[in-house]
Amino acid sequence: MSAADDAYVDGQFVVLDELCAAHGRDTDDVRRMMLDRRLPLPGYLRSDGAQMVPADLFALAERAGGVAALPAWFAGHWDDPAVGAAEWDAYLTGRYVCLHSVTPANILRKDALTGAIRAAPDEPDAGSPAWLTRLHAWVDELDALEPAFTAYDRLRFGGPTSRDTCVDAVRARWPRPS
Repeated sequence: MSAADDAYVDGQFVVLDELCAAHGRDTDDVRRMMLDRRLPLPGYLRSDGAQMVPADLFALAERAGGVAALPAWFAGHWDDPAVGAAEWDAYLTGRYVCLHSVTPANILRKDALTGAIRAAPDEPDAGSPAWLTRLHAWVDELDALEPAFTAYDRLRFGGPTSRDTCVDAVRARWPRPS
């Protein structure tokens, strides 16, 4: 990661050791839970090797009733159990850095918004004032859910991010009326 990537990550995430200390948790125990697929891996390794995680890393487990209950609670937010299991697996990779707060509700909402934004140009009323208002409402909501991302993210995910394609490009192609 570059110095700019490190600076971005420092503004969006916290060092795992510091988060564990703040919550009275043993860092080695938390790392073991990550390796045992009970908590997500760090989203980033800063260039100095620091493991960077979301500040709310422990919040979902607390909402679910503990780490043991987390997988079923998490996956249960999807109607299709196979999709819920796949989302759980994706969550565990630590690569869900596309949301300010990684929760099942935010994942579902992001998916709905990106789907609606991508489909918008094919709607029958595309280009109309009502369509443009609806499109910008979706883009604004997605913008509030997502961070800016790093150049490193574009490399590791193999191309543009959802912010690039569903927020920035949409706003450039269909600006708000003055």
